[in-house]
Amino acid sequence: MERLSSSVKKVSKGIDWLMVASIVLIALAGLVTMKSFAPAENNGDFFGKQVIWLLVAFAVFFSFSFIDFRFLRRTGVLVGLFLFFCGLLFLLFFIGKISHGAESWFSLASVSFQPVDLMKLTLVLVLSKYFSRRHVEIKYVKHIFISALYAFIPFVFVLLQPDFGSALIILLIWLGMVLVSGISKMHLLFVLGSGVLAFFILWTFAFAPYQKSRIVNFLNPLADIHGSGYNAYQSTIAVGSGELFGKGVGFGTQSRLQFLPEHETDFIFAAFTEEWGFVGAVIVLILYGVVVYRILFLSSLGASNFEMLFGMGIAIFFMSHILINVGMNLGLLPVTGIPLPFMSYGGSHLLAEFSGLGILASMRRYSSRPAHRDDMKNEFLGI
Repeated sequence: MERLSSSVKKVSKGIDWLMVASIVLIALAGLVTMKSFAPAENNGDFFGKQVIWLLVAFAVFFSFSFIDFRFLRRTGVLVGLFLFFCGLLFLLFFIGKISHGAESWFSLASVSFQPVDLMKLTLVLVLSKYFSRRHVEIKYVKHIFISALYAFIPFVFVLLQPDFGSALIILLIWLGMVLVSGISKMHLLFVLGSGVLAFFILWTFAFAPYQKSRIVNFLNPLADIHGSGYNAYQSTIAVGSGELFGKGVGFGTQSRLQFLPEHETDFIFAAFTEEWGFVGAVIVLILYGVVVYRILFLSSLGASNFEMLFGMGIAIFFMSHILINVGMNLGLLPVTGIPLPFMSYGGSHLLAEFSGLGILASMRRYSSRPAHRDDMKNEFLGI
């Protein structure tokens, strides 16, 4: 009996079961909504495929939790990962698959893969390493510019695809990690001013007409409900028609009758809210709050600045996706094509999300072990 208890504790170490339970409930909410969609011959078996992706993602999470990821402190490993995913983003321009106007997918047979999802995770690792080494020197402005360079390279590749939503997430990850690294108020104003200037430059020289239309629809989403504002308009109808308790599972007309575009991915929250109402939406948002809170709690238990910054970076990663996706579903933010963590259909984002959580669990599991001398040596070298 003692041996069984010891084995259970060994397996459970590092796993935050409250966070896992919340994620399972969120994933089930997405699955129940997908199950109520139109028949498979019209839409494809979203429910069945999502179940498979979730099983694979959870397997990755638990597998990663047993791997000692302290080797990620080493400069060579992080530089290699960063260059590898930058290379994949560059390769998309030559052999990438175009989907919804963006050349952001690799396609092999019936499986598609979006490398930008893992690039976001890699960026969190790189910035965690950079700021963990220089937290004492963070008062120097030069570190803001150097850290920005790590984000700027993938940002440009993603923006040129063009995938404005993922580019925005990369920008928010960098900005969030700059803020939690201990930046002064003066530097904060400088960063915000730089962001405004960058937006003006992007608006003038980089944004495509359809991207400008999406931003304009933020101010007046009903200006062109048959054109660029159609998605946001239908999404707000779906959310509003759910009222307090929803129409019931399988009775969401906006998604079932195909009025709501991308109801299995970008607008899964609107499809869910139509069927479960305001109460269901609040419950899901509370569950997301629990997930983010537990990530921040695990971050506070980090054995070093690297682990703590990585945990905060993962929290920023999730908060950015949640706020942008829910915001565009409510018509409060432009439509950017950002998936909702754990709920939206797709494998690429699930693998990235659960990989990040698995690495975080691993850091908690091995935090009490003495660090390898190579890890200690590289804690203060390189990036």
